[in-house]
Amino acid sequence: METSRRSFIKNSAVLLAGSALLPKAVFAAAKSSEIVGLQLYSVRNEMKKDPVGTLKELAQMGYRHVEHANYVDRKFYGFTPKEFKKILDDLGLKMPSGHTVMGKNHWDDAKKDFTDAWKYTVEDAAYMGQKYVISPWMDKSMHKTYDDLVHYLDVFNLCGDLCQKSGMKFGYHNHWAEFTEELNGVKLFDIMMQRMDVNKVVMQLDIGNMYIGGAKALDVIGQYPGKFEMIHVKDEVAVDTAEKYESAILGKGIIPVKEALDLCRKTGGTQVYIIEQESYQGKSPLACMKENFDVMKKWGY
Repeated sequence: METSRRSFIKNSAVLLAGSALLPKAVFAAAKSSEIVGLQLYSVRNEMKKDPVGTLKELAQMGYRHVEHANYVDRKFYGFTPKEFKKILDDLGLKMPSGHTVMGKNHWDDAKKDFTDAWKYTVEDAAYMGQKYVISPWMDKSMHKTYDDLVHYLDVFNLCGDLCQKSGMKFGYHNHWAEFTEELNGVKLFDIMMQRMDVNKVVMQLDIGNMYIGGAKALDVIGQYPGKFEMIHVKDEVAVDTAEKYESAILGKGIIPVKEALDLCRKTGGTQVYIIEQESYQGKSPLACMKENFDVMKKWGY
């Protein structure tokens, strides 16, 4: 199995029953306010070899929105913000969100301020026209204790203030530990949902990662109605490895993805649906992305 995105990030960062009664027409067509996009980590090797050609293929498939997973030294996939924005514009693509890990090194406790490196991250995201700046990982040292976690959630809220100045929101993308680990008898995920200011910080709910953590999207969306402005659309299949599951083409796995999406649309407050697939079961990544796009379209998204 390929190195999963959750391992990659860690290393690089050192009411279903009610909806069933509704007429099918309710979910027949995508709403004009909704965004369906692709997390570019899904085609990470292709983006490394030929980013422009890969983006062109995605645009030809019908994708109109992408979410980046590579921002290093103020460059996206090796391009300056100005260069990358032109590439996207020329292909008719928009980038409403992006993943960049916000670590302890991005906050100066003595100065009570963000470092210049993080301020540049937010500045460049705003230049790209992003609506969201998403941190896809939180180092264990940031939640060793309950007080540690609360401290950095307060920093998340401050980052929400920083992003808000440029018309954006800050966000966090879950893996599985948020559902398996507890502090003071409360799951990390629940502490986060209680402490983050939803007006300026979003939880980008990854419905595949949470399943690995023993949680079900339908239950969590029902528990926190209207609180998931963004989701990562993902399916999972069981595999005979230490990780037990890997992502798959939408509708081919064990997660009731369409039901989760429909509940997101009905009560989740969801506006941004980002497809992600990290493993491909023998198919090419780009072929999988075409299938995923077609499935979402068939489902009315």
